[in-house]
Amino acid sequence: MTRVYLEKGRTKIVACALDWPGWARIGTTEDRAVAALTAYADRYRLITADAGLTFDPGPVEIVDTVTGVNTTDWGAPGVPVAEDSRPYSAAAARRSAAILRAAWRALDELAQTAPPTLRKGPRGGGRDRDEIVTHVVDNDRAYARKIGIRHRPFTPQDRIALTALRTAILDVLGNPADGAPLTGGGWPPAYAARRFAWHTLDHVWEIQDKS
Repeated sequence: MTRVYLEKGRTKIVACALDWPGWARIGTTEDRAVAALTAYADRYRLITADAGLTFDPGPVEIVDTVTGVNTTDWGAPGVPVAEDSRPYSAAAARRSAAILRAAWRALDELAQTAPPTLRKGPRGGGRDRDEIVTHVVDNDRAYARKIGIRHRPFTPQDRIALTALRTAILDVLGNPADGAPLTGGGWPPAYAARRFAWHTLDHVWEIQDKS
């Protein structure tokens, strides 16, 4: 069984797997969101395999539905759910850290191997490889503030700074916690892990699809 919650915005619905950080997809209806999620199971399995985890999702069970925000209508999971306020166990922390490491490895590999110029949309829009990688790194730094971490701006080529940021994130999300937001106005750890992993994987798959 895969426990899934639906985050319902005005124009989009995000289907998120509660127990598998980063496995979340969007649709314009509940059925389409869940179908998109299940369609990405094999791609997500590659990440979990690299993380050393067994991924056997089983049938989807909708366990919660929450009202989305503007972020939802941009296609991103933007709302913690009630489950996120429960204690963040050592097992959940280990799984989250392993998936985050694997997602970052996938991004780093594409930064080296994907073509610098990616296919554009029908109107010529869209970012190229290095712009996407920079966007992900910048967002990781911004997201880190939501878990009590502050780092100066840096480029993805600054491997010392990038490693320091990722290590700090893993030091937080790779350890159990009580489920409360990790800083004032911040995110609970389970939601933070899903948000970090989702954003990285969403752009990993974008680069793959446009290469």
